[in-house]
Amino acid sequence: MAKVHRIIEQIGRQGALQLDIDRRVIDIASGYMSSEELGIGFLYSGWAQAALPHRRLKSSAAWQVKSDHVTLLVEPGRRPGKDAEPEYVGVPYGSKARLIMLYLQTEALKTNSREIEIGKSLRSWLNRMGIPIGGKAVADVRDQAERIARCRLSFHIKTADSTGFLNQNIIDSGMITEYDDATGKPTSFLDAVKLSENFFQQLKRHPVPIEEAAIRHLNGHSQALDIYCWLAYRLHVLKKPTPITWAALKLQFGPGVARMDHFRTGFLDNLGLALAVYPAAKVDVDRTGATLFPSPPPVKPKTLS
Repeated sequence: MAKVHRIIEQIGRQGALQLDIDRRVIDIASGYMSSEELGIGFLYSGWAQAALPHRRLKSSAAWQVKSDHVTLLVEPGRRPGKDAEPEYVGVPYGSKARLIMLYLQTEALKTNSREIEIGKSLRSWLNRMGIPIGGKAVADVRDQAERIARCRLSFHIKTADSTGFLNQNIIDSGMITEYDDATGKPTSFLDAVKLSENFFQQLKRHPVPIEEAAIRHLNGHSQALDIYCWLAYRLHVLKKPTPITWAALKLQFGPGVARMDHFRTGFLDNLGLALAVYPAAKVDVDRTGATLFPSPPPVKPKTLS
């Protein structure tokens, strides 16, 4: 994929558009290369191995996804119902949920605090990430924020001879100032939240640094975001080329996709988008799967000091 970046450097975006290359890859790579953003974000390494769903599930449905070593189970939380019964809010999903999670984790590490302001700070950060908050986007972000605040996680981590598990909430507590009296649903953002102690400690022990410029240019592509975070986590620690079969890739990135050929097509498209914002990543794909090669991390270690 570094070839695309070299082509853009040599003949420019307009010249590259005349070639047989996916226009989305050219646009994302060109935008990334011209970005002046130097911000760094963070996420817990567990999210780089097992991620949230891409599409809305039934409100009461749980979500499960597996990789080679990690299984993630996300159970939907509930809010008090307007009648006697509590109601499920559903598990978080899609690119906006991922962006909100990145904001929470980045702020927690940068401030070294479990307590995080939402409101205007979240709006400002999402705007930097290319999500202007207005119209339908307000309701979408508010919905995903509530889903994140109320859901419960279980990470099951497999080692050579055992499997450990960690049950936790993402958020221990929060404050919502306005509700609709008729529906009982929130009509404003969470004003502030407090991450759970377990989640905060896991985040501090196992952070994965990523570039905000990369996230900005992938903001509407949830699977490409997942692939980018996965590569950011995996590539720089590899000692040798590491093959990953299509079956393993589908297990991690394609639960819910019935046919392998459909998954393969979608994965290749999103891998191209992820590599457009990670020029140093070395990944080959063939009929058996993908081979990952030792590569520099997207954020150089000296940048973190």
